[in-house]
Amino acid sequence: MELKEITIDQLEPERFIAEQVEQIASMVGSGSAINALSGGVDSSVVTMIAHRALGERLKTYFIDTGLMRQGEPEYIVSMFQAMGVHVELIDAQKTFFDALKGLFDPEEKRQAITQSFYKDVFGGLVRQIGSKYLLQGTNYTDIEETVAGIKRQHNILAQLGIDPEQHYGYKVIEPLLQLRKTAIRVIGRELRLPEELYSRPPFPGPALAARVIGEVTPERIEIVRAATMIVEQALSQSSAFQYLAILHEDRVTGMRGGKRDYGLQIEVRCWESADAKAASPTRLPYETLELLADQITEKVPGVVSVTYNITKKPPSTIEAV
Repeated sequence: MELKEITIDQLEPERFIAEQVEQIASMVGSGSAINALSGGVDSSVVTMIAHRALGERLKTYFIDTGLMRQGEPEYIVSMFQAMGVHVELIDAQKTFFDALKGLFDPEEKRQAITQSFYKDVFGGLVRQIGSKYLLQGTNYTDIEETVAGIKRQHNILAQLGIDPEQHYGYKVIEPLLQLRKTAIRVIGRELRLPEELYSRPPFPGPALAARVIGEVTPERIEIVRAATMIVEQALSQSSAFQYLAILHEDRVTGMRGGKRDYGLQIEVRCWESADAKAASPTRLPYETLELLADQITEKVPGVVSVTYNITKKPPSTIEAV
């Protein structure tokens, strides 16, 4: 991979921001650019850098895929509105669920999400408002894992030989390509983003679709969304790098009220990591694991089994899909 990483030791935050602001302003010129805000650390940092570069000529959109955490679209839009960045919320739930219908293979699901974002949603916005540039928060680890064949990140295009201008009608600007998550958090702090944004646990581009093994349907997303809320509330003070809930495909045998309950299985993962390149499961207290199991089986309809992943990355990965 020709791209050279800027490590946390090499990073000069103020200089990096100034260089990216100048580069974005130079590329876009007197025109406008579309900005993809998901509310994660990476896209939030890109949003503030691009806002400095373009001001009102930055057209920021939050795409509601139907795959986000509970209340996430409204929460993120209000956060950025308070910082002076206008964000338009686009309801694209039907587009994404239609694209994912009947798909079980992880790479097919990721490809469907890529096409939905870049061709259907952003391609439509480009035609509608005439912007020829899309800003997004691709980071160094996204590229590394995709090029290595570990898993395709939905936001990787050029590195796979996909010319977005030829395929979708616009150029992609990626200010964070040389940084990993730890360095991006430093930039977020330098930009004076609220700590609750720049310190958020990583969240995948395919969102909760990356945490459903098997077909992604609105009903299955609701299940993993409810489990995610419980896991995030329980582990928010753990200082772990990332924590998540995964919905398994097969049903398992359980018991309720002395009778068989053929139900669902949720897997909990919690990680210690510096850069997502390698990770180790957090050694959570047994009482915490027991609390998670009790809450998930009581509050998430249909769940009869909760497991905890204890496999390091590698050979495991942080996300399941």
